[in-house]
Amino acid sequence: MSTPDRPVVDFWFDPACPWAWMTSRWMDEVSAIRDVEVRWHVMSLAVLNEGRDLPESYRAAMDAAWGPVRVIIAAARDHGDKVIKPLYDAMGSRRHPGGRTDTDAIIAESLAEVGLSADLAEVAGTDEVDDLLRESHRAGISLVGEDVGTPVVAIDGVGFFGPVITPAPTGDAAGRLFDGLVLMTSVPGFYELKRTRTAGPSF
Repeated sequence: MSTPDRPVVDFWFDPACPWAWMTSRWMDEVSAIRDVEVRWHVMSLAVLNEGRDLPESYRAAMDAAWGPVRVIIAAARDHGDKVIKPLYDAMGSRRHPGGRTDTDAIIAESLAEVGLSADLAEVAGTDEVDDLLRESHRAGISLVGEDVGTPVVAIDGVGFFGPVITPAPTGDAAGRLFDGLVLMTSVPGFYELKRTRTAGPSF
């Protein structure tokens, strides 16, 4: 529950996105030095890009992005939201700093690491949980609109795309960035602050 001194942070991610991974590492730092409640949710770049005219290489990436989000959603359905973050960490550490793209193996190893049934991997290639996936995605995207990506971070219900950062701030720098975001979300008319990215994610 949010209080004036303990904000609730809702964080929507797609495990395929390196920028969401960077921001999630920052949020871990924030959790260690600020009194916050962080709730983790799945959004889907594949859902976001449905029906859009995409380059062939990116379309292939979107096709591959369905599996991991479906598995996380299925795990949460069966075991509760408490498994979302550990499963995301397991998948993301292999994919991003680990540099791997063998999605099926990443899913299998991540389920084993978190202590979940290997059978959950079967959901990756089906639409069994797509209604739940779209519901989770819609909850995040409804806060920010369709013209964004992942991550979506909301503080006490006020959401923004980002922050997009590299490398992830640590220690006091992480706390100061969070404090600044809290201030921005307190201004009803604040919508956007952006500059062109000149560096890739530094893990």
